[in-house]
Amino acid sequence: MTPRKPFWQTKTLAEMTVPEWESLCDGCGLCCLVRFEDEDTGEIIPTRVHCQLFDERLCRCKDYPNRKKTVPDCIKLTPYNIEDLEWMPPSCAYRRLHEGKDLPLWHPLVTGDPESTHKAGVSIRNQTVSELSFKDAEDAMDFVATDLMRDRGDDLYEPEEG
Repeated sequence: MTPRKPFWQTKTLAEMTVPEWESLCDGCGLCCLVRFEDEDTGEIIPTRVHCQLFDERLCRCKDYPNRKKTVPDCIKLTPYNIEDLEWMPPSCAYRRLHEGKDLPLWHPLVTGDPESTHKAGVSIRNQTVSELSFKDAEDAMDFVATDLMRDRGDDLYEPEEG
């Protein structure tokens, strides 16, 4: 008997149920980084500064269901806007599936381990500072972090110790 393929290999993003959609989030936290747009080039510049609602230990939003009340410019990711969100990290499951790629080998849905994103060294766990630490939002530019956005989607899964 042929093993059944996982839902992310048989459904489009738009066909997924809400629980399936939500399970695609690997908990890396990269989408919760403060970014700036270069006015001249349009380049999106990520920083090591996270949203005020981001829990840096858990790598999750502290108030996900109500986040838009506190952070009005928080973008709700949907199957219909993923194409427009070029700033999403290349290793993001939503972006990868939209681009016709499979989930990374370190993704929790692949490994069965909810900590695999962190063990693989892909998450921003304990590597950032809250935007609430700054009086002036522009000060976050002192923490530019283009290195965090490199594509780790095709990395082998070799969990870091710890």
